[in-house]
Amino acid sequence: MTIAFETTPLPIIGAPMAGGTTTPELSAAVAAAGGFPFVAGGYLTAEALAPLVERMRETSETFGVNLFAPNPVPLDRAAFDRFATALEPLAAEHGVTLETEPVDDDDHYDAKVDWLVAHPVPLVSMTFNLPTAEVVDRLHAVGTHVVATVTTVGEAREAAARGVDALIVQGPRAGGHSGTADPTREIEDRPTADLVREILAEVDLPIAAGGGVDGAEAVGELLDAGASAVVVGTLLLLADEAGTSAPHRAALQDAEKYSETGLTRAFTGRPARALVNDFVREFDEVALDAYPAVHHLTKGLRAEAKASGDPNLLHLWAGTGHRWAVPGSAETIVKQLGTRFAR
Repeated sequence: MTIAFETTPLPIIGAPMAGGTTTPELSAAVAAAGGFPFVAGGYLTAEALAPLVERMRETSETFGVNLFAPNPVPLDRAAFDRFATALEPLAAEHGVTLETEPVDDDDHYDAKVDWLVAHPVPLVSMTFNLPTAEVVDRLHAVGTHVVATVTTVGEAREAAARGVDALIVQGPRAGGHSGTADPTREIEDRPTADLVREILAEVDLPIAAGGGVDGAEAVGELLDAGASAVVVGTLLLLADEAGTSAPHRAALQDAEKYSETGLTRAFTGRPARALVNDFVREFDEVALDAYPAVHHLTKGLRAEAKASGDPNLLHLWAGTGHRWAVPGSAETIVKQLGTRFAR
């Protein structure tokens, strides 16, 4: 079986960066370059997702939709309350009211799956957890390929057992949230190419891979390791078409103040790689595994930081290749990364 991301002229996938970073314009530019575009379905209702998908259909026949699969983690209420208390002085300073009663939600997952079954797309990928066999079967029944994001060999085996058609192997150097199905585990640093080889030795499925991509050489390394395509997110953050906020863009280009990335649970309660700023330094040690409760707890602070242009309170998602992100057209960036590896 040939998977949709294996059919594009260039073996480059534009990462589905939720929260407005992957805009329709960015997806269209990736498609125009010959890469595989995604619609980022995270943080959206089914009603909000629908027009983005329909707009994508007008742009490209080959695309994917990414969803956050529910993955509830037992909440340590005492630890949550301690974290909320630690944030209160900062919230008061910035005139923000914290959501101190834990919020739980499934990101409208069931409704979005229902909509995608009723309005089939070429490919649906899941992150944060593996899709159930039932969801895989429902999407298969309408002709949709199903792809699971995996971060370990064990997750890859389980995804294959549930009937998915392909895997997105996310290495620990990727920016933004880890797609791990076990957000409580410690994530050790390692090259994505090594993880790709380990998974291919155990699971016979097509693979796309991402994490730590800093240029065309890194793309070649992942393809040589056996990936059919390479997922690129951080290198598109400064693209003209990306929805990256102004303070995020500024921080990405300030090598003196924001020189390193780290995995942190401080912003959302789920491990995510970001540029290390004051918020990470102050609150990472008291943060806890509690997504989406921590996401909702800090959301007001992060919105205020974005509005006021303060990068030190903002979730500055970035992978280890962030220093190689450059402004410009996403179409040009994708072509520079993938043209030498054209199919």
